[in-house]
Amino acid sequence: MADERDARRYALLLSPALLFLAVLFIVPIGELLVRSFYDNGFTLKNYRQVVDNPVYLTVIGLTFRMVTVVTIVCLLAGYPLALFIAGLPDRVARWVRVLVVIPLLISVIVRTYAWMVLLGTHGLVNEALQALSLTTEPVKLLYSFPGVIVGMVYVMLPLAVLTLESVMRNIDPNVMRAAHNLGASKTQAFWRIFFPLTLPGLAGSALLVFITSLGYYITPALLGGPKDAVIAMLIARQVEISMNWGFASSLAVLLLATTLAGFLAVNRVVGLQRIFEARA
Repeated sequence: MADERDARRYALLLSPALLFLAVLFIVPIGELLVRSFYDNGFTLKNYRQVVDNPVYLTVIGLTFRMVTVVTIVCLLAGYPLALFIAGLPDRVARWVRVLVVIPLLISVIVRTYAWMVLLGTHGLVNEALQALSLTTEPVKLLYSFPGVIVGMVYVMLPLAVLTLESVMRNIDPNVMRAAHNLGASKTQAFWRIFFPLTLPGLAGSALLVFITSLGYYITPALLGGPKDAVIAMLIARQVEISMNWGFASSLAVLLLATTLAGFLAVNRVVGLQRIFEARA
């Protein structure tokens, strides 16, 4: 009886939050599903349009290629930085974390316009390359695929670093000391003990960066060229210009399905509980 009363009490406490989620999340997603399959009756024409038109398949392929590159670069750049922060004393690490988080507090539009200035023909990056005699003329960085990658990595890198660092800091230092006492070198201890323990953090960072990047719109729109369109830009164009809500809904559903598939794949390989509650 006590368990039943506790269950009812918890259900009452959760009911406002569940109602909030139902109204602001489930209902809009349900409407997207209906719009994607309905046009004076049930139809699959919106999804067939995606498959039949090579332009849309090209945009989807480019989006996944771009997001994959951003994820890999964020992991390669974020892992050493997270390892450095995890090795600092708590008092110093706290201030370094603040420095990592500061870019997240600045408007993404401001950050993107800053990169437009830096990557321009006469921007700081091109001036530095020519001053170092690495190039004889300005390199086309703005309105290009590399420019989009740079801008998105700058936006996503703090998320990867914070996720990795939280996992690394929770690894018991005694594990590494035991490995050294048993004769392992620093390199052996890192690759055979420490690195495997950080794999949940790597998976969590990859999942967070990949899924967040999939729906990104502002940075590719401002830093990319005509050939660097992504799914989010295609959806916005269908809504704002073509007013084709059915096709835009089908693209949004495909994006959502891809996100859920990523969650399920990571959950099957690593386990979401290990990612979000990683402990050594």
